[in-house]
Amino acid sequence: MSSGSPRIEPGRTVPDQGHDMEAELRKRLAALRLEEKVRLLTGADFWSLYPQSAAGLGRLVLSDGPAGVRGELWDERDPSANIPSSAALAATWDEARLERVGAVLAAEARRKGVHVLLAPGINLHRSPAGGRNFEYFSEDPLLTGRIGAALVRGVQSGGVAATIKHFVANDSETDRFTLDARVDERTLRELYLAPFETIVREARVWAAMSGYNSVNGTTMTENPLQREVLKREWGFDGVVMSDWGATRTADAAANGGLDLVMPGPDGPWGDALVEAVRAGRVSEETVDDKVLRLLRLAARVGVLDGVAPAVSRPRDWSAAEVAAEMRTSAAAGFVLAQNHDETLPLEPQRLSRVAMLGPNATAGRTLGGGSATVFPPYVVSPLDGLRVALGDTVEVEYAPGVRTLTRLTPAVPELTRVPGGDSDGVEVRFRAADGNLLGSEYRRTGKFTWLGPQMSGLPTDQVATLEVHARLHAATAGEYLVGAGGVGRFRLTVDDRPVFDEQLALRPGADPAEAISCPPQYAAPLVLEAGQEVDLVLYHDLRSGGGLSFDVAITHLEFVLQPPARPEDEELERAVALARQADVAVVVVGTTAEVESEGFDRASLALPGRQDELIRRVAAVNPRTVVVVNSGAPVLVPWADEVAAVLLTWFPGQEFGHALADVLLGRTEPGGRLPMSWPATAEYLPSTTPVNGALAYEEGLSIGYRSYQHDGRRPLYPFGHGLGYTTWQYLKAQAPASVAPDGEVTLTVRLHNTGTRAGREVVQVYASAPHSSVPRPSRWLAGFTTAEARPGEETSVEVTLPAAVFRHWDTARHAWAVEPGTYHLEIGQSWGKTPLTAEITVLVGD
Repeated sequence: MSSGSPRIEPGRTVPDQGHDMEAELRKRLAALRLEEKVRLLTGADFWSLYPQSAAGLGRLVLSDGPAGVRGELWDERDPSANIPSSAALAATWDEARLERVGAVLAAEARRKGVHVLLAPGINLHRSPAGGRNFEYFSEDPLLTGRIGAALVRGVQSGGVAATIKHFVANDSETDRFTLDARVDERTLRELYLAPFETIVREARVWAAMSGYNSVNGTTMTENPLQREVLKREWGFDGVVMSDWGATRTADAAANGGLDLVMPGPDGPWGDALVEAVRAGRVSEETVDDKVLRLLRLAARVGVLDGVAPAVSRPRDWSAAEVAAEMRTSAAAGFVLAQNHDETLPLEPQRLSRVAMLGPNATAGRTLGGGSATVFPPYVVSPLDGLRVALGDTVEVEYAPGVRTLTRLTPAVPELTRVPGGDSDGVEVRFRAADGNLLGSEYRRTGKFTWLGPQMSGLPTDQVATLEVHARLHAATAGEYLVGAGGVGRFRLTVDDRPVFDEQLALRPGADPAEAISCPPQYAAPLVLEAGQEVDLVLYHDLRSGGGLSFDVAITHLEFVLQPPARPEDEELERAVALARQADVAVVVVGTTAEVESEGFDRASLALPGRQDELIRRVAAVNPRTVVVVNSGAPVLVPWADEVAAVLLTWFPGQEFGHALADVLLGRTEPGGRLPMSWPATAEYLPSTTPVNGALAYEEGLSIGYRSYQHDGRRPLYPFGHGLGYTTWQYLKAQAPASVAPDGEVTLTVRLHNTGTRAGREVVQVYASAPHSSVPRPSRWLAGFTTAEARPGEETSVEVTLPAAVFRHWDTARHAWAVEPGTYHLEIGQSWGKTPLTAEITVLVGD
């Protein structure tokens, strides 16, 4: 562990109270009438559940959390530590680190009064085009299950419930509310259910969330997979909640295994569920089981009076400790995909001038769009991180080179001042239908979201109009674009002069999430002289269709302001000129929220805009060109052979710039290994587009690296790939001769660090059954561990293969089976490089 990372000291786990605990819960349940019990099973509002004094139940709060714990506010006034994205964390292949990151999330949750974290997302990367892949760990079920279980253990060690989502086969975003995933039984069991099963059985997760989609004809909030598999077969004793607005019915959802409808207070249960029980369509025992699960969850997180929580005295983290963990965790997930002529690490003493280029160099993406979005307390950009690391001895020059955004960006506080004052930012005013001023607030953003029935402490239904007031000081002369983003009617005035009055609407068929992640926009040009000041007021009529609904109102609007920009061709030429004069050119490129976000799948894997052209032109004038790819999932890199080094950084959280500088300068090794295959082309990838409402998983077991094996193709960078700053030789692997069909296998692998630096290696084991009578992938990940050694040192590590890696789903018996016989094991650095082999015989069972 890095010296900058604090030692995790989880809270003390209270001994399981067993029957006494269950008896107490049932006693409290017995004190409730049917109507009181049913009331508890729908949220009280967007983020919380109803308290119930008769049961000793306090207010229980839930919060989004894949990239950080948002809390009940969604704005810059309540900042959240921004952790690396799930794909970035999976790229560490480091379970101990994931437990620490989970402990950080738990401490953040407690700080914000949150009891249930709506993370992690553990759906698989079925296709690189999945729009939400950055929120999920991997294309492989074993890696996803182990990494996810580690994060869950970390979160719950802090006395906060983790939530596995979205159960199940919710692996794409196109038509996500209505698509029916058609998955055969074996594929569903061996791939898509497998990581959920691992986390339930090994980490004892306390909550789960059902997806919007259907599976094989039944919507997931009604699907018996919840009741029969998740609860009865796996023994899950926590709460199954709906995704927000996903519950369609009363009877079918109640009988299908759903426990909690979110959000509230409206929804399909309430009086309808009470009536269903009275009529005998839903048994009261079914309702009681749901309430018991809810009370059990409340007891575990400390919201049930008189019952000790599952964890006492959980560890708190200081801001400095959080920053250190975010910095080292980001670097641990960076994947050095190629490094010709050992271009990296850079040696500062040999540098006099560095060109830092690309649109993401100053505005790197630290997180994905949609419900994973939080407002971090700060973000270290790649440019700032490298400048701080190199100090005054090296000149770091910057040019964006190209533009990637086609949309306008929300105003930043440096561009505006509050009218009548000197503070940066804007003033938001709330008015009633008669024009009466109800309240106001000062904000340091141009992006505003209010969730639920309250808006700045005001009842949302009393607010008719929102006004954003700002004074713009033109630092430079030219054309400014000023406008709005959102759904509904917007009006803009400049110095009390009307400029536009427009009704904005989502495109036909758009996902409602686009109203937040990519809302429609309208702007007007404003030509100003240098030093000129104008007063801007943006009006939004809330009665004009601006409120969205997931059974609770969501209000979102953007005050957009874009200053004059240099022509793109001129910017590109400037970037090339800087690269030509530099000792090394670092080009930071990536995706945008327009092409990679919740709510839609990716139409293309290409980098947006002219980024490919920028890279090629820079590489043509500087052979020491390092490309930093800042995306949540794979992008096409057609210029890979033209550049010296490629570093994949994902969405790495708030410490992006510091972590990047650490890796570029060799202070930290790039620790990441690919958690998914990186394709060379966009051909042959599974479709994410339903046909007539159905999305057929026609590829079956052949996703990710399994598909490359099946088709005989090669990815650009294989699953598990990643280079460090040292080299390794695999010397020997030893495995037992045989194992019982339900037994684990432990391999011993000996390695030699043949390089000149200390390093960390991820040792990967792949299994195959060449003589199997059962159709299988030609190889599948069976286990992994990490090795560390000093230069020239040899070391031995043990890799444990769980018994489950030898099993397959028998569709005739509808049960797991293990085929006896010889299994071949390949051991190495990635799916594409396995220098050692071993064999093991799985014996015939009793």
